Amino acid sequence: QVRLVESGGGSVQAGGTLTLSCRYDHRRSCMAWFRQAPGREREGAASREVVASIFITHTGDSETTNYADSVKGRFTISHDNGERTVYLQMNNLTPADTGMYYCATSWFCDWAPSQYNFWGPGTQVTVGG
Repeated sequence: QVRLVESGGGSVQAGGTLTLSCRYDHRRSCMAWFRQAPGREREGAASREVVASIFITHTGDSETTNYADSVKGRFTISHDNGERTVYLQMNNLTPADTGMYYCATSWFCDWAPSQYNFWGPGTQVTVGG
């Protein structure tokens, strides 16, 4: 059974750092972090935007990462096969990074949230100006 649980959210000041974790029981090949802006929760998964994704081979040896332009150079996605965890290190945070962050998994990495079959409950990130 695929189950994802995020942790590590919180409140920081602009310029600060947070590291999110997504622990899984089982996963598909692609793991991704999505962000949902404040006030858009009622729109559901359709309004979530990919910030980073990582494609992991079945052996866990080769990983390909992709980032949204808005987070390139600031966010880093990584995977620990032994810990069954995907991380999102977020540096130099800005108020625009505020939102609910979700971990999701699918067989293929895609920018569309509709392509992801399994989601965690999310973790809130708030960046103060």
